[in-house]
Amino acid sequence: MIIWILFAVIVTISFVLDVGLCSSATKQRKVLTIREALALSIVWIALAMTFNVALYFYYDSKVAMEFFASYLLEKLLSIDNVFVFYVIFKHFRIPERYQRRVLQWGIIGALLMRAVFITTGIQLLHRFHSIIFVFGALLIYTGGKLMVEGEDDEDQNFGDQWFIKWVKRYIPYLDDFGNGRFFLRVHTSLNPPTSKLYATRLFLALVTVEVMDAVFALDSIPAILSLTSDPLVVYSSNIFAILGLRALYFALSGMVHEFEYLKYGLAIILMFVGTKMLLASYYTIPLLYALLFILLTVVLSIVVSVVMSKRKKRKGPAADAGSGAVESSGNEKPDASSETMVYNPIQERWEEGSMVITL
Repeated sequence: MIIWILFAVIVTISFVLDVGLCSSATKQRKVLTIREALALSIVWIALAMTFNVALYFYYDSKVAMEFFASYLLEKLLSIDNVFVFYVIFKHFRIPERYQRRVLQWGIIGALLMRAVFITTGIQLLHRFHSIIFVFGALLIYTGGKLMVEGEDDEDQNFGDQWFIKWVKRYIPYLDDFGNGRFFLRVHTSLNPPTSKLYATRLFLALVTVEVMDAVFALDSIPAILSLTSDPLVVYSSNIFAILGLRALYFALSGMVHEFEYLKYGLAIILMFVGTKMLLASYYTIPLLYALLFILLTVVLSIVVSVVMSKRKKRKGPAADAGSGAVESSGNEKPDASSETMVYNPIQERWEEGSMVITL
């Protein structure tokens, strides 16, 4: 119980401070620099390692090693999240100054979803041990698919996804950034005063982030459960990795094209932990060996990515080179009613007739 309280205190204080910094930066329209993002990433990693040391002294080296292996695996899977977040913000043309707010609420949603998924996964393993074969097969299938197809996220058109169509169908939508807000209240008439609430482009990006995180959780939770079924270790390793995800995004978003072979390393790791789950009833792969395999795979995939990236740069500028999260000027003209919409650059809003958009 003491270690749970310590975990809750560390996470709560850190998260409140992080949210406060994000809110302040959003109001000042400040973009997080790579140096600041790296510093925040180091802080989150240091907090996780501090908790790891606490586990070592409160329990034993086995629990501490389980946490370290789980945290490392979840951190690696989080890098794949970064690639997808980059594509999401690029698709919806979200300015950098608003991306922190989207990720902030996305992380809050991820914390709640992971708690549900982890609890469900552990209960299924305890009640139906045979479910371990389902989890193992799922991880091998996902890893094999990632290895063969490469998952070219750049080609994804999130606007055609069912959940975006559902939002636009049932929630009034306005193609506007909303000055960093997810909803805008639009005054449709002054006499009598009437208004209507509209979802903004940021809300669509947030929904997409949440849906994609749920998809990632279907892989990451079984992967962690292949290393340990201790609720504290599984949940705490997930939480520490997720809380550092926003800083990780801003640290790596400008280098997403530099690690193109990292996904192949991720695919190999997913197939490895899936195989570990399938063999669990017959042979237990020592946790130390599993940890060394994950570390070696990560290092090799990063080294290969860097070497191949430098080789491409020597041959000439890469056609798909990225310069970080795409910065939008925020003055794109909405598609709807484009003929009668007039943009007000001072208020950063679109206006039509007597309609006034309050930000």
